[in-house]
Parts: sequence; C-alpha cells; structure tokens
Amino acid sequence: MKKILSSGYLVLLLVMLYAPIVIIAVFSFTESKVLGNWTGFSTELYSSLFTGGVNNSLIDAIKNTFIIALVAASVSTVLGTVAAIGINDLRYRKRRVVNFVNNIPILNPDIITGISLFLLFISLGITQGYTTVILAHITFCTPYVVLSVLPRLAQMNPNIYEAALDLGATPMQAIRRVIIPEIRPGMISGFILAFTLSIDDFAVTIFTNGTNGLETLSTYIYADARKGGLTPELRALSTIILVVVLVLLIVVNLRARRQAKQAEQATSFNK
Repeated sequence: MKKILSSGYLVLLLVMLYAPIVIIAVFSFTESKVLGNWTGFSTELYSSLFTGGVNNSLIDAIKNTFIIALVAASVSTVLGTVAAIGINDLRYRKRRVVNFVNNIPILNPDIITGISLFLLFISLGITQGYTTVILAHITFCTPYVVLSVLPRLAQMNPNIYEAALDLGATPMQAIRRVIIPEIRPGMISGFILAFTLSIDDFAVTIFTNGTNGLETLSTYIYADARKGGLTPELRALSTIILVVVLVLLIVVNLRARRQAKQAEQATSFNK
C-alpha cells in the first residue's frame, strides 16, 4: 500500500508539473486563438511566427530576449568561472563565507533583487534600458554559474595546475590549457542555466527596463495577458523554446556521461 501511494503521489506530481506544458505544445498545432479549442491540425502558428505574420512588437520582444540572454549568459559564464576558480583556492573558512555570500542572491526573492537594482541605477543616474537589463541579468545569473563550476573544480586533481607551472607554463596558459578543459562541462551547464534564467526572468526585468519601450518575452506576455488574452503564436514559440532547452540538456548530459565513461576506462587501464 505504501509503495502504491508513493508511486501515485509521484505520478500526480509529474502530471501537475508537465500537463500544462504538454497542453501548450499540443494546442500549438491548431489555428484556434483560444487555448483548449481544437479546430484541426495545423502548423499555421509556426508559419506565422517564422514568416513575419505576427505583430512587430512580438518580434522585437523575441530579439531583445535572446540578445540579452546571450550577452548576459556569456558574461556571467566568464565572471562565474573566474570567481569559482578564486573561491576554490581560498582556505576552508574563507571559502564557506564567500559561498554563503554567493548564495544570498540565489535565495533572495527576485522582486527584492529587482527593486534593489532599480534603486541602484536611479541613484547612480543610469538611464534604464538595454544596458541596465543586461547588467541586472548578469548580476543574478553569475552566482548560478559559480555553483555550476565549483563542483567540477572540487573533482579536479588540485596538483595539475602546479604541475603545469613546473613544466614551464605561465599562469594564464595553465588556466587556459589545463583548468578550463577540466571544468568545461560545468561552464557549459552554467551557461545553459544562465541563458534559461535570463529568458525566464520577469521581476528583475520589469524594474530595470525603463520607460523607453524595451520589451522582452516575459514583459510582453504580461502586457498581453492584461489585455484579456495571449497571442496564439506564443504557444508555438513556447514549444520551440522547450524543445531547444531539452535538446541542449540531453546533449550536455550525454557528453558528461561519455566523459565519465572515458575517465573510468582510463583509470581502469592505468590500474
């Protein structure tokens, strides 16, 4: 009975999590403007999305979202990787303190982060727009990259960096040719996580995008929903984003599994 209840609870939880996503994906293949009204199979929403049949504001919101996400994820990956390398070289107590400080933005509610950044930009006299949104996204994405890279550094042999220096490499060469290849899976995972967080963010973006008409997908959907309905093409766009993220996660996991097997085979061969 206990096993049946636990399995039923797990199935119910998965249904509650994934049923809305499945519904959006299914109804992205019909022309109906109302979600839940099936009018026959059609790829019209996808065609409209790619051939410019949607309004210009949605196209601009998509472009802004992906430009901001790419820039923020790239910069966050660099900053987070450098920070993780520095944190990994600290003594135990200092490392715990810095890790605690790094976790604060993650645990802090997004709305508090958004208000704090809004007040900071206002006090510094920075005009809100592309720059402030990108800076804000870098701010809340970087700690996640740090958390993604630190476990890879912990698994790495701590002596290989010094060995590279003893063999004549400069510190930058040792980092670029020895450490970076070891922690690359963590960097890729951090980049993907930062990219998806940037696309998904609403609370921070709404406080830092200013009044110049800059819109991202999250702010566009919010404004569209307040008008009494959602643009049907958003169903197709949501499905595409979901598929792309799933493919990226599968590729990263397969690569990590392949590298783990190669490491195990190399270890067994050396033994």
